Amino acid sequence: MDPVRNPYAPGAGQRPPELAGRKKQLDAFDVVLERITRGRPERSVVLTGLRGVGKTVLLNHLRSAAVARGWGTGKIEARPDQELRRPLSSALHMAVRGIAASHRDPERVDEFLGVLKAFALRASADKGMRERWQPGIDVPAKTGRADSGDIEIDLVELLLDASSLAGDVGVGIAIFIDEMQDLGPADISALCAACHELSQDTAPLIIVGAGLPHLPAVLSASKSYSERLFSYHRIGRLERAAADLALIAPADREDVEYTTEALDALYESADGYPYFVQAYGKATWDLAAESPITAEDVRVAAPTAEEELAVGFFGSRYERATPAEREYMRAMADLSGDEASVPTSAVATELGRKPASLSPARDGLIKKGLIYSAERGTIAFTVPHFGRYLRAQTDE
Repeated sequence: MDPVRNPYAPGAGQRPPELAGRKKQLDAFDVVLERITRGRPERSVVLTGLRGVGKTVLLNHLRSAAVARGWGTGKIEARPDQELRRPLSSALHMAVRGIAASHRDPERVDEFLGVLKAFALRASADKGMRERWQPGIDVPAKTGRADSGDIEIDLVELLLDASSLAGDVGVGIAIFIDEMQDLGPADISALCAACHELSQDTAPLIIVGAGLPHLPAVLSASKSYSERLFSYHRIGRLERAAADLALIAPADREDVEYTTEALDALYESADGYPYFVQAYGKATWDLAAESPITAEDVRVAAPTAEEELAVGFFGSRYERATPAEREYMRAMADLSGDEASVPTSAVATELGRKPASLSPARDGLIKKGLIYSAERGTIAFTVPHFGRYLRAQTDE
């Protein structure tokens, strides 16, 4: 098969040729956009799931849906070592630029940009960096609004002002936050408070976040009412029909077919995880001699796909861990299946250590996004099939 025509795209956040199995989430978001446009109350949206299930891809599709309706949008990727104020300023600036051309009062737009600049500058005002970093907003900073230095007060004021500006134009603003679980406690609390105020005012501004499965618990720990602030969508593996469609539809556009047995073998290998579907599909295409692609083609290509996953998907994450953290993960792998959570006490018993002595390794792995606390006293891998990968490494 011609590798140049290979339609599959395994990559971090890379848009697949066919977004299969996500119609429910796309339709629900269309309803949210329409309701907000009509002045109806709606909640912000949170997508959760393991790595490799396509959260970032879906987040980008939702953003495209908002843009298609004329909304202002901006996107950030949260990082554990970065406060929210600066990246949010850039994202909101982008969103406002998207609707500014439709606004009839340029002075009102500039007034908001002055508030946004004041908010942004508070990120550096207390660190002696005011002269070294500027937010790229060509209007003077406006004092007395969103510049108190208290992120919760400032964020509420800023987003209410932004939503009012969008309301003037008859559209909304959506801010998309990937890796949302990596926001700091103060920023999470401020975001929840802002969403609370926005929902009470029926303001046309929403937050659309994506993160690991424990994100709802992170939000709940910050504000007890967070369960009512967001519409939660758990993004998981694809059902068989959707996984088949993700393979068949792109191939059909290239006049290539699969045998039923080949699709059986591919689903068994990929286990319905979108990233794996793309990885096995790409490897199989490259090694198949002709159409239709057969189960034998899948069998021959599987080692190639597994090798690429071992290096790019699993290995790159494993290499980030310290020796103590790797030991902790190997103990988890021996105790659990690929997705099952295990008690932290069981890991300690497996390693012959006291639970308290393993806290640094566990906390380090959580901060690196390799494991998460499914519920109090338990942990699980954030990456599907990571336990299988670690057990294979041990066997070697």
